[in-house]
Amino acid sequence: MLVLSPKPRVVKLVISPRGEEPFSVAGATHKATHYEIKIEIGGVIGMVAPLVGKAPPNIQIWIVGGQAPVFVKEQGPTYADGPVMTIQLASPTWPDSPKQGG
Repeated sequence: MLVLSPKPRVVKLVISPRGEEPFSVAGATHKATHYEIKIEIGGVIGMVAPLVGKAPPNIQIWIVGGQAPVFVKEQGPTYADGPVMTIQLASPTWPDSPKQGG
C-alpha cells in the first residue's frame, strides 16, 4: 500500500483474523469477524521505528460476511501520528412520512 506521509512510501499490510464477536442492531444479534491490520514499514526505518516510539499502531476492523460483506467498526488512527479513533455504523432512523391530503 502506498502511504502518503511527509515522505510517501510503500508499506506491507498484514491482515489477520482475530475471531468473531457478537453485536446487536435494533435488538437483533449478529456476529462480525474481527481483523487486525499490522502496518510493516520494512527496511532500517521499520527496525528503528518501534525503538523510538514511531511504529504505527495496529488497526482493528470488524466486518459482517456473506454475499455482500458489510463494514461495522474500525479502531485506529485516521492519519499519521493521529489519535486512535473509533468509527462505526449507526442504525438510521427515518422520520415518519408527511400525511397526504390533509
